[in-house]
Amino acid sequence: MRKIEMFFCEIGGSSIPAREYIKSGKIVQFASNNPTVEVSAKLRNGSHPFIKADYVSGFSKQVCIKNEELERIEKVFTMLNDSSGRKIIKIGGPIKTDTPSVQGVWTPMLDIAQKPFTIEMK
Repeated sequence: MRKIEMFFCEIGGSSIPAREYIKSGKIVQFASNNPTVEVSAKLRNGSHPFIKADYVSGFSKQVCIKNEELERIEKVFTMLNDSSGRKIIKIGGPIKTDTPSVQGVWTPMLDIAQKPFTIEMK
């Protein structure tokens, strides 16, 4: 992570926990524990508080911390610091094969040995 910014309102009720987090000095402690990350708290009146992280890879993430507890705000800082900034994508999809197999549950009572069947390739 390259930079993390905490935006908050100086009079808004939803920013009370964010202001308490700053007053408690936990943001300074986070900055001292992570010297390679630029940490800042910025005033943005008239909006809900959020944390924005910019990554070296060019990606950025933003998490709303409206009315969140101090422990949750600390977890958001840690989560953003530990993540890569990439979007979450689904890996995988339908499996395609040249040799299809018969699917289903086999039981010893299944009597298909004497019955004719055909396999269709699509």
